[in-house]
Amino acid sequence: MSALCETAGLSRASFYRWRVPRPATPVEMDLRDQMQRVALESPAYGYRRITAELQRRGFQVNHKRVLRMMREDNLLCVRRRAFVVTTDSRHGLPVYPNLAGELKPTAVNQLWVADITYIRLRTEFVYLAVVPDAYSRRVIGWALGRTLEAEVAVTALRMALIERQPAPGLVHHSDRGVQYACHDYTEILKQNHVTISMSRKGNPYDNAACESFMKTLKQEEVYRNEYRDFNDARASIAEFLGRVYNQNRLHSALGYLPPAEFEQNAGGQA
Repeated sequence: MSALCETAGLSRASFYRWRVPRPATPVEMDLRDQMQRVALESPAYGYRRITAELQRRGFQVNHKRVLRMMREDNLLCVRRRAFVVTTDSRHGLPVYPNLAGELKPTAVNQLWVADITYIRLRTEFVYLAVVPDAYSRRVIGWALGRTLEAEVAVTALRMALIERQPAPGLVHHSDRGVQYACHDYTEILKQNHVTISMSRKGNPYDNAACESFMKTLKQEEVYRNEYRDFNDARASIAEFLGRVYNQNRLHSALGYLPPAEFEQNAGGQA
C-alpha cells in the first residue's frame, strides 16, 4: 500500500480519507457552500484570495485547509479563461439595481429568483442553476451543467419561461455573476419584458429566498446521495425537484403546504 501511495504521490492518510470519507459537519457544509460561492463570484481567485474572503465572511480557516478543500471539490480547475469576462463587479457588463428587497409578491410570476450552486460527484464537479418563483417557492426552471459558463443559467431560464409564459411586469432577481449579467441572459429577459434586478455588491443576503432553497436542496437531496455520474445526478435531482420538492415538501412559509398545492389554493398555475 505504501508503495502504491508513493507512486501515486499520495500519503496513506489521504488514501484512507478517500476510501472512507467522513460525514461532513454542518459547519463544514456551510464553509464549502461559501467557498464555492466565492469561486463562482470570482473565478480568477486562487486559494489565498478565497481564504481571505472566507475569513472576511467570518470563517476561521487557513489557506492550507482551503487549498485541500478546493482540490477535493475540483475548484482549482476554475479559471478566468472559462469566461469572456470575470464574474465580479469589475466584469464591465451592465448591472441593475436591487428591486427585490422591497417587493413582496402576492401571486405567481411577480418575482422570480435565480442562483447557481455546485454539486460534487464521484469523479467530477457539476453546476446546478435554478429559477424558483419567490411567491410559491416552486422551482420552475433548472439545468445541470459541467461548466460555469452562462449556458447552464440560460437553459434554466428558458425552461422557466416555457413553463410559465409570464405576462409583462415580472421581476427577475439574481446576483451580479457574469452568467446573469451577460448579454445572452439579459437579452432573453428584455425580449420577454422582464424587469432585471440584481443583488448589491458583496451582499449575498439580497437573494435569501434562493439561498434558502439551495440549503434545502443540499441537505435533503445532495448530501443524502452519492451519484454515480452526471446522468444519475440529473435524474435524481429531476425527481427531487419535480415530485418531492414541488409536489410534496411542506413549507412553513406557505402554511405547511407544498408549492404546487399552495399555487392551486391561491389560484396560480399548477
